[in-house]
Amino acid sequence: MASCKQWTVFLSLLCLVSATMAAPLKKPVAVPFGRNYMPTWAFDHIKYFNGGKEIQLHLDKYTGTGFQSKGNYLFGHFHMQIKMVPGDSAGTVTAYYLSSQNNEHDEIDFEFLGNRTGQPYILQTNVFTGGKGDREQRVFLWFDPTAAYHSYAVLWNLYQIVFLVDDIPIRVFKNSKDLGVKFPFNQPMKLYSSLWNADDWATRGGLEKTDWSKAPFIASYRGFHIDGCEASVEAKFCATQGKRWWDQKEFQDLDAQQWRRLRWVRRKFTIYNYCTDRVRYPFMPPECKRDRDI
Repeated sequence: MASCKQWTVFLSLLCLVSATMAAPLKKPVAVPFGRNYMPTWAFDHIKYFNGGKEIQLHLDKYTGTGFQSKGNYLFGHFHMQIKMVPGDSAGTVTAYYLSSQNNEHDEIDFEFLGNRTGQPYILQTNVFTGGKGDREQRVFLWFDPTAAYHSYAVLWNLYQIVFLVDDIPIRVFKNSKDLGVKFPFNQPMKLYSSLWNADDWATRGGLEKTDWSKAPFIASYRGFHIDGCEASVEAKFCATQGKRWWDQKEFQDLDAQQWRRLRWVRRKFTIYNYCTDRVRYPFMPPECKRDRDI
């Protein structure tokens, strides 16, 4: 019999999902891995299934592995279905992110921090602009990310960056250039994903080390959806600016239902938010109020 806590989470999520959204996200189209992506390192640690519709990344004591998008993108909707490393995954990190390729780079990060068997995964997000990061937020997920595939997506346009888990916003980073905060808008980015050993920091600040007797550690992927404005590395603007669905007025902000979903995540599952860390930031960063992080 499910516990009261489990039923509370289930009913809360049911109410959130059942409500009608004013601006529904366009349904992603699943494609084979090779349509949009290519391996980047340790090719033999990537396994292919169902004609490339599903892949696995393998991590052992010798190496992890990773892949990247074939194209560079300025804005878009980027979606992946991932099943995380099951069992004892302490010390491992599964990363899915966008990044530009220069010193003052922009970056939009999902990092899934493994844990000991029975302990929850931590999802860490971060945003780098002009080479500056240090905007970490951490949440527990309301489901077991190792038991089945779940969707992880980024919606990025000139107005905001939205991190989504199963279409539920878990974070928003608004364009606050008018407040003196840099925003990614003129550096095309590739998508990357990797599975690697980070037991010097990933689990309990590095106290929990990777148990190599449990190797190989395996993360599974499918979907590989990219709906973005493809651009050369040198491009400074999107040639289709204002013409794509994710670039329309209804996606310049979250709608009321999406804000309610985000508040639910923050209230129930957020365990760290840089906006409230007065040791690192004696004065609250200016973007936090606009992002409704307080």
